[in-house]
Amino acid sequence: MRNFFAPGMILDGSTVNQRAALGVMDRLIEYFTHHTLLASATVVVAIVVAVYEMRMRGQNEAAISPQDVIRLMNQGALLIDLRPQEQFAAGHVAGARLMTGEQILKGSETLKRFKEKVVVVYDDSGSLSASARRQLTAQGFTKAFNLRGGLAAWRSENLPLSKEPAPKGQSA
Repeated sequence: MRNFFAPGMILDGSTVNQRAALGVMDRLIEYFTHHTLLASATVVVAIVVAVYEMRMRGQNEAAISPQDVIRLMNQGALLIDLRPQEQFAAGHVAGARLMTGEQILKGSETLKRFKEKVVVVYDDSGSLSASARRQLTAQGFTKAFNLRGGLAAWRSENLPLSKEPAPKGQSA
């Protein structure tokens, strides 16, 4: 006796249509074998998204908000301004030292004594300071951070800027 369960699926005692009897994993394997290019593209996209997310998470861990910078300043953090001399003179975070990207790349002698101290680097937008922070970390600085959003984020929170010139020996 034949009973119709659904279109294309015939129940005949203990025998069920072979296609309906396949498990979920079997169907996935069958799909991948029939659509190799589409399945491969899906796997590649999933890997790219995972790598991108891990990289962004790693970058954001070292980027801190202006409020966190204030907290670290109160604990004696070293602030490094990576902007040109003219922009530094127009206004900078109080207590910041003026340095160039080249000085950080060379691992200047003045910085080596701060390897165990908290160091915060910033520029106008935060893009240059992120790469400077990575360079400092590669040089052995264990507590290097960058100001998320740069000085633009500092200004957007209406935090004060100092116009005092850099002390001797601290400018580029």
